[in-house]
Amino acid sequence: MATTNPAKIKIERGLNFGAPYTPDMQQAGKRPEPTWSTIAAQVREAEALGYDALIAVETQHDPYLGLAIAAMEPAKLELGTGIALAFTRSPVATAYTAWDLQRMSGGRLMLGLGSQVKGHVTRRFGMPWSKPAQRMKDYVGAMRACWKTWQTGEPLNFRSEHYNLSLMTPNFSPPPQEHPHIPVAIAAVQERMLQVAGEVCDGVRLHGIVTRKYLDQIAFPNLKRGFEKSGRPVSEWPNFQISGGGFLVAAKDRDSLAKAVETTKSTIAFYGSTRSYRSSFELDGWGNTADELHKLSVQQKWREMAKLVTDEMVHAFAAVGTYDEIAAVMKRRFAGINRLGFDMPVHSDHDRGALKEILQDLRRE
Repeated sequence: MATTNPAKIKIERGLNFGAPYTPDMQQAGKRPEPTWSTIAAQVREAEALGYDALIAVETQHDPYLGLAIAAMEPAKLELGTGIALAFTRSPVATAYTAWDLQRMSGGRLMLGLGSQVKGHVTRRFGMPWSKPAQRMKDYVGAMRACWKTWQTGEPLNFRSEHYNLSLMTPNFSPPPQEHPHIPVAIAAVQERMLQVAGEVCDGVRLHGIVTRKYLDQIAFPNLKRGFEKSGRPVSEWPNFQISGGGFLVAAKDRDSLAKAVETTKSTIAFYGSTRSYRSSFELDGWGNTADELHKLSVQQKWREMAKLVTDEMVHAFAAVGTYDEIAAVMKRRFAGINRLGFDMPVHSDHDRGALKEILQDLRRE
């Protein structure tokens, strides 16, 4: 299979619940107040600007609540979680929520799930931890078993290492719906999870803390290896949804871009301090930097961490450019990806026009 993916590129925009959190807010003691009152307007604006999807992320707030509000607004936009946590919820509970959102949105849901790392699952949520890749494979299978039962009326009978489901009475079975297939994408970093994504999912959500070398040597080969196990024909590979694969640093001019690069160093440092992402650094020769970042994070020295991240590292982990050049930069940096996230502040008609032009440029061959 070819490395590049000829499918139409879809452009995603993030759903905003208020001011985005940054480590500096923690230092200054400022915590943004969330708001859901602008969600309907965000849906209308995203569609008017030419986006294909609106994505809710699970960090400080439940992404499903935001999507439920968004689903009430008439639109053609896909509504996705990018991602929602899987192992903090039962697969059956997630299946119910996804089934309702799919119906509410008229079949526009793209369910993105992630495992999270062990510390968060066990210490932040108090949930058990086990083999993440196999468990995620079983999790997706369990959800799909529920959806099949609800759509067809067949008895629920799913058996796996992590989940065994055999009870679904009519009283607890939602009615069938017009769009029963819910696309599932999972977050994947390590080789085994990438293979699971290719084997049992409709797509993958790659992490931002990856370089071009990672995409070519780790991500694409393992996704294809899993896809081949799925039994699907090679002709369906272009329909496999691949999103993420790096950060985005864009600004209106060189001075603003330089400031954005400095800000991104904090983000890269934050993720680099997590041991699960060390391999992304090691592949490009920065394994020792990841080790130092972890040590500083344990000591809560957040400001010092960013000093270890160089401009070279920012350009490796991100597509970097001004608004007039960013589309071309993104096409090179994210070649092989068919779902791209792009957002920029819109304060005027000039900003709106510039954003529309960037989105159009991203879709041009």
